[in-house]
Amino acid sequence: MSVKLPIYLDNAATTRCDERVVEAMLPYFTEVYGNPGSRNHSFGWGSEDATKVARRQVADLIGADPKEIVFTSGATESNNIAIKGAANMYAKKGPGETGRGHIITALHEHKAVLDPCKRLQKEGFDVTYLEPRADGLITAEMVKDAMREDTILVSIMWANNEIGTINEIPEIGALCHERNAVFHTDGTQWVGKMPTDVNTDNVDLLSLSAHKMYGPKGVGALYVRRRRPRIRLTALQEGGGQERGFRSGTLNVSGIVGLGKACELAMHEMQSEHDRQLELRNRLESKIEQGLEHVQVNGNREKRLPNLTNISFGFVEGESMMMAIKEIAVSSGSACTSASLEPSYVLKALGVGDDLAHSSLRMSFSRWTTTEEIDYTADKIIEAVEKLRVLSPLWDMHNEGIDITKIEWQAH
Repeated sequence: MSVKLPIYLDNAATTRCDERVVEAMLPYFTEVYGNPGSRNHSFGWGSEDATKVARRQVADLIGADPKEIVFTSGATESNNIAIKGAANMYAKKGPGETGRGHIITALHEHKAVLDPCKRLQKEGFDVTYLEPRADGLITAEMVKDAMREDTILVSIMWANNEIGTINEIPEIGALCHERNAVFHTDGTQWVGKMPTDVNTDNVDLLSLSAHKMYGPKGVGALYVRRRRPRIRLTALQEGGGQERGFRSGTLNVSGIVGLGKACELAMHEMQSEHDRQLELRNRLESKIEQGLEHVQVNGNREKRLPNLTNISFGFVEGESMMMAIKEIAVSSGSACTSASLEPSYVLKALGVGDDLAHSSLRMSFSRWTTTEEIDYTADKIIEAVEKLRVLSPLWDMHNEGIDITKIEWQAH
């Protein structure tokens, strides 16, 4: 069977919108187009009914009550509302004062978590950035050791967006509840791929995005716990008081419908897709590891997402590698930081050296990825690495037995 080029293996950055999602959205552009806040005519009622259905679909996927779902423009906004909103609501002191409260996060979180935390530091909060284990894992014990009497918020992502490592979320959540700290998790890469129950998993706040699970871009949600404990947030923007006052603004009805449909499909197809994509990932890694020496799969080999792999290739340079396989869409890190020439800060946090961090590829699969595409990709990567190593002076020195660990890496 021939392979249609180009091949898309950058689904951790964004997924193709499922045709069934698009079909569900279409009527809400031209037929049911009322403002859901318009309560005095049928146009508004139709849009409001659609958002209620979607709210239920999102809630069902994560084991929540529909009243706990707040619609946003995506996970970045959800993270900002959760982190800044919780910090300011539960602050020990007023704005502008130091010692307002202690926050715990991790060095390899997404920028949409790290940057809000840095902003809060400037506003008087203390922030501890946990250093992950060499396999990328953040454990409950690490969080426990970092906790203080004034810890008000912990934000640890469920699964890392570059290496797929799954953190000890239920255990961390239980610890936070014992210590009366609010627990937020960025579930962007997790939700829709793995089973989720915010109650048994002890989550207070959870961020998610539609475009990571075959929905449209520009829409997402924030789960806000209403009971045991009830979580309150300081709103970041005021306006019409939509979404329980947490996120004022006219609702993106067509996008919300798409998010709801994407959640419904993800729930029904989760197990079969988990098993299929896990087989694809294992097949790709096995072929590459059998075909090449000096390759390294980054992150925990067991506790990770089924649809994502991050592999470093010794003695080659990452940008040259991507040019050599340009018919295959992959990434060298998060899409949000791909404009930077610096090596991945996620891999650096794991202790990966600059040379390997520069030569790493993240490959992520979807419900449309085929075995033939995986085989083609493995063959092309092996071919590219072999050719690039022939041109590498470091490879020659390695083969001559020269200790290249003392040679400083220069990124070109």
